[in-house]
Amino acid sequence: MSAKPRIMVVEDEEALSILLKYNLEAEGFEVETVDRGDDAEDILRENQPDLLLLDWMLPGVSGIELCRRLRARRETKDMPIIMLTARGEESERIRGLSTGADDYVVKPFSTPELLARVRAMLRRAKPEVLADRLTAGDIQLDREAHRVYRNDRELKLGPTEYRLLEFFMLAPGRVFSRVQLLDGVWGDNIYVDDRTVDVHIGRLRKAINIGRVKDPIRTVRGAGYALEAVK
Repeated sequence: MSAKPRIMVVEDEEALSILLKYNLEAEGFEVETVDRGDDAEDILRENQPDLLLLDWMLPGVSGIELCRRLRARRETKDMPIIMLTARGEESERIRGLSTGADDYVVKPFSTPELLARVRAMLRRAKPEVLADRLTAGDIQLDREAHRVYRNDRELKLGPTEYRLLEFFMLAPGRVFSRVQLLDGVWGDNIYVDDRTVDVHIGRLRKAINIGRVKDPIRTVRGAGYALEAVK
């Protein structure tokens, strides 16, 4: 698994959910589908995607209510949200946008248009997830060439250490728990234990801390790890 832009689709219409997942994955996104609003809310407390595609009418908690709750929480108040709905009236669009949705797509919609809106929103809200080159302090990661440099010196990283560094560099300074790192780097369909994270953090530190440089990886006792931008 690589650090692809992550999208959560919250849609209870199974055929549409499958269609969206297929097309988004074909565009290079990592996609998680959920069919209930309350289930989505539980997942979003622990793990936030780069963008949320949210149906208006959902079992459990409606999309409009979930949107309101997400905007009220510090962790998700800036998450890009595109609302999907069969309600095309102007008053309903205004209601959806005033609740906090960033964009509003009426069903039935053109899949190419929706994909274009997704990419446009990510470019505005989270340009780093689509960038070919990531930078954090004196570390540069070239996603096209699959190479990593520190102070213009190329570093040799194993595939897991590369994915771990890439994941960190998408959000420099943010503290990630071991569970979040396991989900983000290894994927939630692969079983590895928490100790695996510590082992690969150690290997990553060894690979990037060559010479007299400051260690950019910060261990936060009881919380996890963060990558700080150092120069």
